[in-house]
Parts: sequence; structure tokens; C-alpha cells
Amino acid sequence: MTTTTDTAKTSPIIESRDQLIASFARGEKPAERWRIGTEHEKFVYRLSDHGAPSWDEPGGIRDLLHALQPYGWQPVEEGGKIIALNGADGSVSLEPAGQFELSGAPLETLHQTCAETGRHLEQVKAAGEKLGIGFLGLGMWPDKRRDELPIMPKGRYAIMLRHMPRVGSMGLDMMLRTCTIQVNLDYASEADMVKKFRVGLALQPLATALFANSPFTEGKPNGLLSYRSHIWSDTDPARTGMLPFVFEDGFGYERYADYMLDVPMYFVYRDGRYIDAAGLSFRDFLKGELSVLPGEKPSLDDWNDHLSTAFPEVRLKTFLEMRGADGGPWNKICALPAFWVGLLYDQGALDAAWDLVKDWSMEDREALRSAVPKLALDAPLPGGGRLGDIAGQVLDIAHAGLAARARGNGMGDNETGFLDPLREVVRSGKVPAQVLLDRYHGEWAGDLSRVYAEASF
Repeated sequence: MTTTTDTAKTSPIIESRDQLIASFARGEKPAERWRIGTEHEKFVYRLSDHGAPSWDEPGGIRDLLHALQPYGWQPVEEGGKIIALNGADGSVSLEPAGQFELSGAPLETLHQTCAETGRHLEQVKAAGEKLGIGFLGLGMWPDKRRDELPIMPKGRYAIMLRHMPRVGSMGLDMMLRTCTIQVNLDYASEADMVKKFRVGLALQPLATALFANSPFTEGKPNGLLSYRSHIWSDTDPARTGMLPFVFEDGFGYERYADYMLDVPMYFVYRDGRYIDAAGLSFRDFLKGELSVLPGEKPSLDDWNDHLSTAFPEVRLKTFLEMRGADGGPWNKICALPAFWVGLLYDQGALDAAWDLVKDWSMEDREALRSAVPKLALDAPLPGGGRLGDIAGQVLDIAHAGLAARARGNGMGDNETGFLDPLREVVRSGKVPAQVLLDRYHGEWAGDLSRVYAEASF
């Protein structure tokens, strides 16, 4: 999640709704300036007992952040405590229970993205070896209860942890027990944003299926393949879901701004601390009537903070975030941006992807989204068949899009090879969670501790 810095005193004050709408237009870029931003999270565990280290214990999360600084990372503090790092490769941040995230820099090619991922993993593994900690690439903690997990010293998390149980039964699981891979992509215009948003939402269940990697909860199979995806079904309905309005005529920046104005607030950041505004209205804030900051109007940074507190399957800021994938191993981290760049960054591929899904009704899309956490590629497809029936076709479209980009690595390779791990999923018919379940019921003989050797970086 976003690490906030206190810039509200210099950020422009918002005087009208039009400024909110204009904030999205500022993200527009010509195609030659489109970039790829990849985010990936992993679980941190002690090698000695597989426990989740706290922030302040010897060899814990604080020490891990310090151990990365010799690689050129600069510390970010909150309340005098190191809670993040900034550097040439983007930023390193902490999820609520210490899940370790790299939010990568905006890069031109997938070759650069995969190299960035490789550098980060080499750094954290080297630091981890000295501290006695490892890193697990799954979508959900396979064996941890909520009460076994630490809480990181970030003010926004304290507010969210209090608020989540008021609005859903699984919000704490989302915060404490899940990891994801995401990719952030650009758009050229409002119309381009709309088409990419629609394709992204419609095909997000396919991404969820291909990357499904969370079949265990508290030491045993949970009956699902992406339990992480299932968690979002009862986290907070006011800020999650498939956003039916995106497919309605007239959708654009204005409609998304109105949606965000209706998403209840979490906090306002002032003078180095988080002010609890959970459940309050940003519309009241616009009028200077926010009860926790009476008479004060929001800044553009307040709006950007607020945008980061909605969690739909695709999210708009000054770029589009694809949010449907479980955490996974190195090659899956490279495969997710390849999937979406291939579909969305070439006009022919984008048109072909839209043609594939444009006739699905909202009921079709919702039904597919609901079925995927349990069934993955076996989820019923709108019009008949199963989701796996179109997976190869969608990968072909992505392949064509990447081939058309013709971005080489200097050794004659374009970006299409990054789709190979997904080709293997389709070829085998088994998503990552099904491979793990086969091993659990087979060679592991029910010993889930073996997942640490199987799924660690």
C-alpha cells in the first residue's frame, strides 16, 4: 500500500470537483511515453521456525530494511521509525503484517522490469541470509492465524484495522494474510483509459485464474484455488468489486471521480500523523465540513491518498492498476506485466481483446468473477464452455501485442517469452494452486511445512 509523505502544506488546495476530474487527465501520455510499473509482495518468515518476524525483533523487518540500505536505498520514516525505502528501482514498503513489497520504477520494457525484479530478489535474499529470514511467494499465508501475525508501525494501518471489521468479515485477512502482484499502465486519452479499464475488468478473472496460488489456510486446504481473491468478496463492498458503471455509456474521468467521492474515507495525513476519518465523506471535506478537520479543505495530495483507499479489481489514479493476481514466484512476477502489456499497449491487441468480451453482460462478468476463486480455469464462461477455453486465445492476443511492440533485449529476444509460464499453465490445465495441492496430497503426505521449500524465492 501507499506510503504517505506530508506534502499537504504545499499541494494545491482543491476548490471544485472539476479539479478532481482533471487529476485523471494529467495522467494522459502519448504511446511513446507509456511505461510499466510492477508491484509485488512476498511473505517474510524466520528460517528457524517459519514464524512471521515483527518489526522490532532482532533480525526482524526493521533490520531487513536497514540491511538493504547498502544497495543504495534511502530510508523513509514515520514517527521516527523506518517503514519504507526509496531508490532507483522504485520503493520498498511494508504491508500491514510485514509483507514486503517492491513498487518498481516506471520502465519502458519488460526486459527492464524483469531485471529490476531480479535485482530486488537478489538483494532481499542476500540480506535475508544474514538475518535468518526467507521469502515466500504465495497469495496467502498457508499456515498462519491472524493472531500469530505482527502489525507494522504505520498509522494508516491502525485506522484500517479498526475500521475493517465494521464493513466486512474478511478485511483483516486481506490486510494481514495476503500477497499480490500488480502492474500499473498508462493511457493516452480518456477514451483509451475507458477501453483499457473495460478490458482489464472483463479479463481480470482470467488473470486471477492463471495466477491462482492461495489454496491453503491455517495449515490445510481451504477448498479454493485463489482464497486471496475470495477474500475481496467480503472486505468492504463500498470500495471493492467489478465496478458495473465502468461499462455504462458515458463512463469516463467524471464518473470515476463521483465513485471515489462516494467511497468512505479512511484518514487524513497531517504533520506526520494520520487523523482517523474512517467512514466520513470526501464530499464534506470538499465543502470544508469534515468533522475531524473543520473548516479545512483537501489538497490534491489528500485526493491522491483517498484514491489509494479504494480496492476494485482495476483502479484508476493517473494510471490504471491491474489488481487480480495472487503473489507468486519470480517468473510469474515477470509474466503478469507481460500479460497486460501485451493486451493493452498495442491497439490491435486491445481491439481484439475487447471484441472477445464486449458482448458479456454485467451479470456474466460478475458470475465469472465469483466462480474463479474456487474453479479458476474451470469457471463457466459466458455463452458456454469454461474460462480455460479462451485462455490460449487471450495469450495469443497478448503475444501478438508484445510482438508488435518489438522491444528487444539486445540479444535478439522480444518480450513474448515472458508469457511462457502462462502458456505452461494453459498447456497443463493446472494453475499454480492445483500443482501445490497435488504435492500436498501426494509426495508431501499432508506436510504443509514443505511449501516453504517449494514456494520460497
